[in-house]
Amino acid sequence: MQKRERRIRNITLWGSFVNILLTAGKICAGVFGKSAAMIADGVHSLSDLFSDFVVLIFSHWASKDTDRSHPFGHGKFETLGTLIVSILLIAVGGNLLANGVHSVMDFFHGKTIPRPGAIALVAAAVSIAAKEILFRATMKVAKEVDSPVTKANAWHHRSDALSSVGAFVGIGGAYLLGSRWTVLDPLVSCGISIAIIVFGVKMSIPALSELLESSLPEDVEKEIVQTAMSVEGVKDIHNLKTRKNGIAYIIDAHVVVDPQMSVFDAHEIATQIEDHLYEKYGHETQISIHIEPDAGSR
Repeated sequence: MQKRERRIRNITLWGSFVNILLTAGKICAGVFGKSAAMIADGVHSLSDLFSDFVVLIFSHWASKDTDRSHPFGHGKFETLGTLIVSILLIAVGGNLLANGVHSVMDFFHGKTIPRPGAIALVAAAVSIAAKEILFRATMKVAKEVDSPVTKANAWHHRSDALSSVGAFVGIGGAYLLGSRWTVLDPLVSCGISIAIIVFGVKMSIPALSELLESSLPEDVEKEIVQTAMSVEGVKDIHNLKTRKNGIAYIIDAHVVVDPQMSVFDAHEIATQIEDHLYEKYGHETQISIHIEPDAGSR
């Protein structure tokens, strides 16, 4: 678990360093280059930096061992961190969308929107490359350690890359096509904002579902039943209850065996089921098997 936390921490710290540079660079480029889209993109990078801190704090808490207050572990701290990052994305997207719509309305009411400068265009290009590299590196680690909050943070990096792609298109169009097309800059800012909100909603749904103690997917539950039924001596399995705690599955089930079987043999069957489930879902899995006699065999 400590190795897992260390890998998450290292990639997140690298992301924080890049986000600090990008936030400062993009906001400065937006101010001096007179680009609303680049300023919006810089604010997005700032929110990315905040999400890095959320990941560092909550992944550290989630890595703690079980204790009296948390007998099932601290895995849901990571899930809560995922939800916070998702809500942050939605809030940032909503704020940027409101500002973009306001600028577009001002344009159509005759207000002049400054033509963005080349520095904003260069900043957008640098951001696209940096954030895409960061997305791929973060997602690689997230998949290897099965960390939902790190995956959420990776998508935050990807949304920043897409934000910069949009900014590049909008700024480029406004810069190259002249003052009549400066509205492209805030229009693209609106499109970026909507994409950010969609990313946030998509990430929040599974995190919220886990926090509300939803069962594991139906196909996973079927796989659990098949795994248990494959053990010799198991006549049936029922009253299956499942949920997720961070990266760990929690499985409770009643297993039916021959009523004439000794306690020792019944215990051996339960142990074999647990071993098969640990092999399939990892040793973080928490399993509770209740042995029942087959009433029909009496």
